[in-house]
Amino acid sequence: DDGEARNAQSAIYNLQSAISPTSYLSSLTFPEANRLILAASTLNMVLPSKMGDIVKAYFMQERGHLSGSLALSLVIFEKACDMLSLLLWCAFGLLLYPQKDALFWVMTVSVVGGLVVGGLLLGSRPFAQVFFFSGQTIAPKPIKAKLATFQTAWREMHDYFWGDRSQLLKITAISIFTWFLHLLQIWFFILALKAWTPFVTNLALSPLAILAGLLPLTFAGVGTRDAALIVFYQPYFNAATAAALGVLCTSRYLMPAIAGLPFLGHYVSNLRQIKQRLKRD
Repeated sequence: DDGEARNAQSAIYNLQSAISPTSYLSSLTFPEANRLILAASTLNMVLPSKMGDIVKAYFMQERGHLSGSLALSLVIFEKACDMLSLLLWCAFGLLLYPQKDALFWVMTVSVVGGLVVGGLLLGSRPFAQVFFFSGQTIAPKPIKAKLATFQTAWREMHDYFWGDRSQLLKITAISIFTWFLHLLQIWFFILALKAWTPFVTNLALSPLAILAGLLPLTFAGVGTRDAALIVFYQPYFNAATAAALGVLCTSRYLMPAIAGLPFLGHYVSNLRQIKQRLKRD
């Protein structure tokens, strides 16, 4: 029922907070890491493409006693692992999805291609160098400096994480398992709505809806994600059920965002202090 769904959501969220690279690799305590992730969740509701997570780098620099570039590289690695884990499950589901028309073949090729490119960026330093240099060559002048900064953080991330293969393996496995739990939760939402979709099919369709919600078209992906759910799940249940599923999926982002409101003011105040300090320096 709804109470069990909320309890499951809370359990998955607490597990994610406990084992995320933010708390695992920095010197943040679990309560501090949890508050930081909740505050970032609040920002994600108003910033496009979950960019609130990038703000965590500022706070980790202060609270986790990390250098600015290392804090940024840690957040970049966390987001890269999240995206690649989601693409991995999506690719697995799409390759086994039986009802592939031309659109689904295009999405399958795109997802697998994105997974391969992302894996090479994360695993191959020469490929990452070529990728960033190519991007700086064709990018407009205002974006070139940002790409150069991003390239520096990416290089530091490579040096930091590939220096300890066992740690890298642990974090990768944790990210893949956490996303499995997220997608399992969405499947449980479907069952709670008295509908049915094969679990492997859900591994293909729910990541596509999540990716659609990341597009900076609507507030927190609401509407875009709902429309994607209605379209993708049309062979399995009606639009009303898909809309209800969209509400439950939105609650996955809304509940942590509400929980993060009490901590947001504190972190925003700290962010202003950091900016003032940087101006003085």
